[in-house]
Amino acid sequence: MSTRTVRLAPARAASAIKTLFLLVLFILYMFPFFMVVLNSLKRDTEVISSPIAPPSSFYWENYRMAFEKMKFMRAFGNSLIITAASVAAIVLLSSMCAHYLVRNKTKLSTFLYLTMVAAMIIPFQAIMIPLLKIYGSIGMLNNRWVLVFMYIGFGAPFAIFLFHGFIKAIPRELEEAAIIDGCGRYAVFFRIILPLLQPVIMTVVILDVLWIWNDFLLPSLVLLNQASRTLPLSTYYFYGTYTVNYGCLLASLVMTMVPVIILYMFSQRFILRGIIAGAIK
Repeated sequence: MSTRTVRLAPARAASAIKTLFLLVLFILYMFPFFMVVLNSLKRDTEVISSPIAPPSSFYWENYRMAFEKMKFMRAFGNSLIITAASVAAIVLLSSMCAHYLVRNKTKLSTFLYLTMVAAMIIPFQAIMIPLLKIYGSIGMLNNRWVLVFMYIGFGAPFAIFLFHGFIKAIPRELEEAAIIDGCGRYAVFFRIILPLLQPVIMTVVILDVLWIWNDFLLPSLVLLNQASRTLPLSTYYFYGTYTVNYGCLLASLVMTMVPVIILYMFSQRFILRGIIAGAIK
């Protein structure tokens, strides 16, 4: 046996252990999602009696009933409007704010930036009751655009933190050259800076879409009208006073998760790259 073979053996063993460990983590991570999909194809009696066993027959009726009872298309439209408007506003406003704070270094801009970063540690539950009391007293609840406004406020600090770190690494000479060529302040931002922010933009988009699309607490407090309900709120149609329609409930959860899973599958490679670029640069 050569010396090279002896050296490769520990490396191969370490690689095999690492692969096995990752496989175990993958199974543990995917098991809850697999169980939701599995039980969404069962009748209620099967879900209760044997939740781990495979279905005796695939009961696709759960998906049809869930689609009709939760008014899926209306709820999907509400979620899409709220998520798209919130994420677009967070990306645009946060990137512009971060660019201004980076290029205008004063004590005030530093204070504002640190204040926004510090705002990330404040949990929503700490300000939930005062916030709703204030908005309720002026009649601004039960409105999708008020919810969008709240999401902008809660999502902007983290987005500004990421954009701020990335913009610091962009040479100021690029902007100066564009100004010499005749670009105005807004043209410099939209033609020079914004295209360079693509990795961080994709990271902010993915993280905020996952958060806003799946959020239940804030919409449940703001959207009181059934016609304005988002997909997570619509799953409550299957909770009765004394009973729960488990089959339809699980089918509705699957239909709610699928759009954001598809988005994540196509865009997940940007997440780590964008976070590293924004936080370290």
